[in-house]
Amino acid sequence: MTAPLIVLVGPMGSGKSTVGALLAERLGVPYRDTDADIVAAEGREIADIFVEDGEEHFRALERAAVRAAVAEHAGVLALGGGAVLDEGTRALLTGLPVAYLSMDVEEAVRRVGLNTARPLLAVNPRRQWRELMEARRHLYTEVARAVVATDERTPEEVAQAVLDALEPKKTAPGEPSPEPPQEKQ
Repeated sequence: MTAPLIVLVGPMGSGKSTVGALLAERLGVPYRDTDADIVAAEGREIADIFVEDGEEHFRALERAAVRAAVAEHAGVLALGGGAVLDEGTRALLTGLPVAYLSMDVEEAVRRVGLNTARPLLAVNPRRQWRELMEARRHLYTEVARAVVATDERTPEEVAQAVLDALEPKKTAPGEPSPEPPQEKQ
C-alpha cells in the first residue's frame, strides 16, 4: 500500500510548499502539492477557477486531487489550505503522519502581505484570514499528529521541527510504512 511519508496542512502562506520541498529533498523522496496538481490538470490558476467556476467547483477538484495524491504518492505531500474542510479528506488523513504548520496573522501579513491573488481574502484580508483560521484551526489540529509553529522560523528550521516531531522512516518498496509516534507537540 502506498501512503505519503509526510502530509503538510495549514493556512495559505504557512510554508507548506517550501517546507514540503525541503523535507522531500532531505528524505530523498518526491514532493507533491495538490494545489499544483489542480493547476496542472485545469491549465489555469486557482484564483481563476474560483472566479470562473466558484468555490464549490474548486472544492470538488480539490477533493479529487487529495484522494488521488493520498492513494498514489509515497513522498511528502502538501495540501491546499482549505482541503481539511472536507469530511472525506479528513477521514483519508486518519492514521497518516500529518503536520499542521501553524502561524499567526502577523506572520501571514509578513509572508504574503495578504494582498496577493488569494480569492478568499479579496476584501479586508486581515479579518478574513482570522475568520478562515477560526473556522479551520480545529480541523487542522484534528488531522495532525504534530503542530509545528512557523512564526519567526526559517523554512529549514520548520522542516527540521517536522522531522523531529514525526520521525518519518523511509521503507523499501513493498514494505509497510512504520507507524510514526502519536504524540502532538
